[in-house]
Amino acid sequence: MTSALLRLDALRAGYGRGTVLHGITLAVPAGSVHAIVGHNGAGKTTLIHTVAGLLRPAGGRILLDGRDVTASPAHRRARAGIALVPQGRRVWPTLTVAEHLAVSTRAGPWTAQRVLELLPQLAARLRHRGAQLSGGEQQLLAIARALLCQPRLLLLDEPTEGLAPVLAGQLRALIGELANGGLTILLAAPQPELPMAVADRLTVLTTGHARTDHAEAIPIGGRR
Repeated sequence: MTSALLRLDALRAGYGRGTVLHGITLAVPAGSVHAIVGHNGAGKTTLIHTVAGLLRPAGGRILLDGRDVTASPAHRRARAGIALVPQGRRVWPTLTVAEHLAVSTRAGPWTAQRVLELLPQLAARLRHRGAQLSGGEQQLLAIARALLCQPRLLLLDEPTEGLAPVLAGQLRALIGELANGGLTILLAAPQPELPMAVADRLTVLTTGHARTDHAEAIPIGGRR
């Protein structure tokens, strides 16, 4: 069995005195796609932000490839191989696509040329500023920016939010292609359609409590 790249052990997190995540335990094997599914307010973004280091956990442990990163700040987790594509994209509105790629690039297998070959829509928009892009193009740019950080674990927070069905379908295919290439992905989604298309396993969150089930993965790009 493939070892877990990410493991959460009785993870608790919240805001102020309020607890949102109540002892979440899960394992994400290397090279797999694990989906977190739940309605708005269930704790999906809280979980993603806690894994990324943007939110300090109140208890439990976060292990990356067996290493305890629970107390590590976000920038150290990024250096260790965790990259976040946040909900709402959050691209820089005044920077061009080329500038986004330049400031995001770290040494590693993902280069700007490789990213643009994977995402040709961005290659045609290199001189466009973030604010000039469509919602779908902004999402692709957010993913490109994350890939250039050389992730071992890619966090996707509601990646198809607000996208037209055609664009959402393109993004599903892209996630499948990245997963088939061996990238480990943890994604959050409010509905099961995306997870059922690309995930190997899913966790259902209900008010911060988890129930884990096997997902019937629909093949995408030959993925089984």
